[in-house]
Amino acid sequence: MKALSQRRRHPLAAVALLLMGLLITGGLYMAAGSVNEAKAATGYSASDIQEGNKLFVANCATCHGMNAEGSADGPSLIGVGAAAVDFQVGTGRMPMQMQGPQAQAKPVQFDDAQISQLAAYVSSLGAGPSIPSEDMLDTSQGNAAAGGTVFRVNCAMCHNAAAAGGALTRGKFAPSLAEVSEKHIYEAMVTGPQNMPVFNDSNVTAEEKRDVITFLKEIEAQGSPGGAKLGSLGPVSEGLFIWTAGLGIIIAFTIWLTSRPS
Repeated sequence: MKALSQRRRHPLAAVALLLMGLLITGGLYMAAGSVNEAKAATGYSASDIQEGNKLFVANCATCHGMNAEGSADGPSLIGVGAAAVDFQVGTGRMPMQMQGPQAQAKPVQFDDAQISQLAAYVSSLGAGPSIPSEDMLDTSQGNAAAGGTVFRVNCAMCHNAAAAGGALTRGKFAPSLAEVSEKHIYEAMVTGPQNMPVFNDSNVTAEEKRDVITFLKEIEAQGSPGGAKLGSLGPVSEGLFIWTAGLGIIIAFTIWLTSRPS
């Protein structure tokens, strides 16, 4: 025991412990990296990843860098996951038509197979949110009432209580959610495009996301039974319409009275 105690006080003991700690830390980091890489590529073939790489270099590398590492014109895509690619490319927001405050939806530039290949390539670069399964998008299993509550608490301040969209700062805006597919709504929640925050399963569960989608699809199906929506802006637009129409009627009535022969 005395000999062991003396060795622990050896001048090189601290160096040995430091080296051991670095080796353990490095090993754990490499193991975690390999697990993430395996998760990222799950569900995609090597051929999909290779074709996606070709599409990326031809269409995306100008802004996002040859290895998706990002540049002054576009962010890094390492770790954004397949869902981010499927949303941005699947809604036509990417590739961008021009630089501006935010990417706007436009006609889609790629077919479904090409979008899947791009998603495969970006997913292979690092683990990230995956494209949701059909079960996660099945509105028949959702609760519209519960989804409405979640939407009003987390989304209505930007997208409007009727999901009609609204203006943000510096020329940005929250788009209308009408006629947006269930898949793209879910992907937007888990990836946080543009100015939107990310709603992962820790703050909004997968079931709650499905409830939100159910709520949005229900109000979309209902239409506007009360008449013209007037932008779905509530009493502001309705009051303005009444004020303008009422003032016009008063002016017209005044002109009619003063034009009568005496």
